[in-house]
Amino acid sequence: MQEQQLAMLVEPILAEAGLELDSLEVTPIGKRRLLRITVDGDGPRGRGPVLDDISAASARISAALDASAAVGNAPYTLEVTSRGVGKPLTDVRHYRRNRGRLVRLRLAEEQITGRIIRVGDTGVEIEVNGVVRKVPFDQVRKAQVQVELNPPKEFASQGEEAGNEEEA
Repeated sequence: MQEQQLAMLVEPILAEAGLELDSLEVTPIGKRRLLRITVDGDGPRGRGPVLDDISAASARISAALDASAAVGNAPYTLEVTSRGVGKPLTDVRHYRRNRGRLVRLRLAEEQITGRIIRVGDTGVEIEVNGVVRKVPFDQVRKAQVQVELNPPKEFASQGEEAGNEEEA
C-alpha cells in the first residue's frame, strides 16, 4: 500500500462528503495492515465533522478500496476517524473550528490557557482571565484544545453561528 496512491483515491471521496484528509497512516500489524484515515471538515455547524458524515465516507472509502488495486492483496483493516480533541491545532482552520473552546498554548517563553475568541490569518485572540490577548501563530509552539465538561453557556454555541472573523 502506497500512501500517496491511497490519498489520491480517498481525497475525492472525502471532498464529495464535505470532508478533508487530515492524515493517512498505513501500519503493518502481522499479516494485516491498519489503514487509519483521519478526517476533518467544517461540519454542519462549523465545529467539525459529525459521526454520520464520517460513517458515510467510511463506507464509500471501503467500497472504493475494495474495487482498487491501491491496497494490494494484503488484508487490511480500515479505520476512519475525526481529529478529536487530543490532536494539536496546527493550521488556521483548526483554530477557526474551535472558536469558543478552551485551549492551551505553549509559546517560546510561557504557557497560557484561554478561550479562542477570534481567529485571523496570522494569529488568534485568546481570552485569558478576562483579558483578550492577541497571539501570532508564529509564536505558538503547540496548541491543544482542553476538554470542558460544562463550558460557559455563552461559549457553548459559539461555533454554531456563522460569521466573518476579524484579523487577530
